[in-house]
Amino acid sequence: MPPWITASGWSWRWSRAVPVIVALLAATPVSGIAQDLRGPLVVYNAGSLAVPFKLLLDAFSQRYPEVGVQQEHSGSLAAVRKLTELDRIPDILALADGTLFPALLQPEYTSWHAVFARNAMVLAVSPMVPPGDRGTADTWPDVLLDGSVRWGHADPAVDPAGYRTFMVFDLAERYYGRPGLGRALRDRSEPRYVRPKSADLVALLQLGELDYAWLYSSVARFHNIPYVMLPKAIDLSDPQFADEYDRAVVRVPGRTGAPGDILEIRGRAIELAVSVPRDAPHPEVAGAFFRFLVSEVGQSILREVGLPTVDPPDIRGTPPAGLLP
Repeated sequence: MPPWITASGWSWRWSRAVPVIVALLAATPVSGIAQDLRGPLVVYNAGSLAVPFKLLLDAFSQRYPEVGVQQEHSGSLAAVRKLTELDRIPDILALADGTLFPALLQPEYTSWHAVFARNAMVLAVSPMVPPGDRGTADTWPDVLLDGSVRWGHADPAVDPAGYRTFMVFDLAERYYGRPGLGRALRDRSEPRYVRPKSADLVALLQLGELDYAWLYSSVARFHNIPYVMLPKAIDLSDPQFADEYDRAVVRVPGRTGAPGDILEIRGRAIELAVSVPRDAPHPEVAGAFFRFLVSEVGQSILREVGLPTVDPPDIRGTPPAGLLP
């Protein structure tokens, strides 16, 4: 196990090493990228990808200082609606749920997407909660049902981590053989502890304003937050449990978010995906960044922040000619 990983999360020793890692990676050649690259690069990414993409963009900018980066974070559904409702088209769109591309964006906005990493749902624990009082993989449902415990999650209407939280509840009901557990957990969810994206819950945990929060494992690790690891049959991390995950179904607002526009999403192993939209304003720079992302350099950065990469990335659909390395 690498020295910066502990049983409860990643130590700050890792975070201090980030600038050195990025500088070393930035010096490594990447094929297929023009050396005189210049111009803007507009990136919309899921909130859980804020840090990984910041590191990627920093390394990319060090190599190509004439590229001006604009990075926006939001829940993945909120990012989709920037395109579909506001007609704001980025150069790069990276989502925490790859299924949103074919469901909401293809073929009008893009003809393809690339699955580049995976993740897992975990129950993050405030460092203020004494170790002896923390839930376990077997006891966490009863801990969350205790009326004195404060816990939060992302908004299912805008962030996949939110609707995946509800999927975990339904899968847990079957896994533990407790009829009604999913509904009971949903009923215990308090609106005051719901945030637009899961990354917004990190500070509440660190300050002790929440006892627990539903996060991706990579986010909890990066911020050195303890967490309860769930059985793979319910944490949405392992494609081998595809049939089991498929039993969990959630309904969320669709492309426009208007009443009656509903999207049904079935559970599946978490897949993070990226695309260059069809009308990207700066396609040359966008293509260069995509090639950087899927290069060994880019994939190394993602692995260093705890994202299990899909190597090689799984290209779905038909990307434009010349985009791939």
